[in-house]
Amino acid sequence: MVVLLDGAHLTCEQVDRAAHGSGVALGSTARARAAWRTATLLEGPVYGRTTGVGANKDVETEAAGLDLLRSHAGGAGPRIEEFRARATLVVRLNQLLAGGSGVDPALLPVLAAAVNRGLTPPIRTYGAIGTGDLTALATTALCLVGELAWRPPARSTRTEGAQAESAQAGPPAGTRADEPVPRFALAAGDALPFISSGAATLADAALACHRLGVLLAAATAVAARSFLAVEASLEPLSPVVQRGPEQTSVAAELRDLVGATSPRRVQDPYGYRAFPQIHGAALDALRHAERTVAEEMNAAPENPLIADGRAWHNGNFHSARVALALDALRAALVQTAAVSAARLATLNDPAHTGLLPFLAERPGGSGVMILEYVAHSALAELRHLAAPVTLGGAVLSLGTEDHASFTPQAARSALAAVEPLEIVLACELVASVRTLRLRGVPCDLPLDPALDDRPLDADLDVARGLLPGLAVR
Repeated sequence: MVVLLDGAHLTCEQVDRAAHGSGVALGSTARARAAWRTATLLEGPVYGRTTGVGANKDVETEAAGLDLLRSHAGGAGPRIEEFRARATLVVRLNQLLAGGSGVDPALLPVLAAAVNRGLTPPIRTYGAIGTGDLTALATTALCLVGELAWRPPARSTRTEGAQAESAQAGPPAGTRADEPVPRFALAAGDALPFISSGAATLADAALACHRLGVLLAAATAVAARSFLAVEASLEPLSPVVQRGPEQTSVAAELRDLVGATSPRRVQDPYGYRAFPQIHGAALDALRHAERTVAEEMNAAPENPLIADGRAWHNGNFHSARVALALDALRAALVQTAAVSAARLATLNDPAHTGLLPFLAERPGGSGVMILEYVAHSALAELRHLAAPVTLGGAVLSLGTEDHASFTPQAARSALAAVEPLEIVLACELVASVRTLRLRGVPCDLPLDPALDDRPLDADLDVARGLLPGLAVR
């Protein structure tokens, strides 16, 4: 389904969908046009239009135009993945539709055409510290003006969006060699307004929030299988115990998934007994991050902001609130992963399962022993990624810019956290399914039923692939 961009309603899920080829359509451009008309009438000093930038803010000059773009396109490191670059275009396009930049609105369908044709700018990994993704967007701008080449899509097939893109973005345009490359001659005064945004950071944050949301939903389904496997008590899931909407929701879903058990113990370890409290807190952090990222994607982070007939110089490009939300989310992921690893330990323990140690086929066998090592390896990576970026600081541009949120690093770390969290949950899932089968409990998941000592990497690959389906259920 094509994502409609209107500058007001873009979600993390839609960013992920558009990043992977759904295509976009443009909604109303009225706010962008209003800001542009105002910008053409501005008088007096306007940052980046009649002055230099950074420490050169007080130097009167004609808009630097291409020189500004060339000087700011100096990122470093590997080029980011195609889907992340496409998400960056989607977020910036939506922000421009929100109005406030003053950029020529004729640019918008050209940018949409690039998205729908699968073309992406060669954005480098390093270059932003949370005060605007200047290198990423300057690189994008140089693609628009023709000084840098767009990267062609990895696949030559036409995206769904390219088949159904809006009339404003031009006719459907697959990847035929005879089609004109999306180009737009940015006016000199449009250079800074185009790059004054954290769109690349917000794109990473949106992708991370969506993917982590899928895994956190799957975590409840995985935990339910462990509850059944060790016949954990459902008393901690009782409605009378719960506090707060997310905790209540987790407990209710678990009750529904588990059904009835015959508890063996008065109280189970925290991985079972406190799961609603721990996982509910992670969902709280996720919801807060999703709301924060969505609010920023549907706002005008421009400096200066063109509104109410004038240019307002401000710091709305600064993304401290997003960095704080992502720091909290990554810390919460560690908690959910830690109790998953704790439940995995109980599945290996005869005291909880009544089976052989490590769910082995025969006495002395290793069974799934190695899964604990794999899970804790991934958990260690999650702990590393959870280090708070908001404790850092920087003073740049001759002291003019004396604070940095490091939100790009927070967003990249959140996106990187997807893989280790997925691995921890996969380890628990493989062990819980084996426990259920050894106990004769029906289990319809397509995991290898063989119990002999063997490599389990293929089992983990299959389990990781099953997680999105468990989240949907």
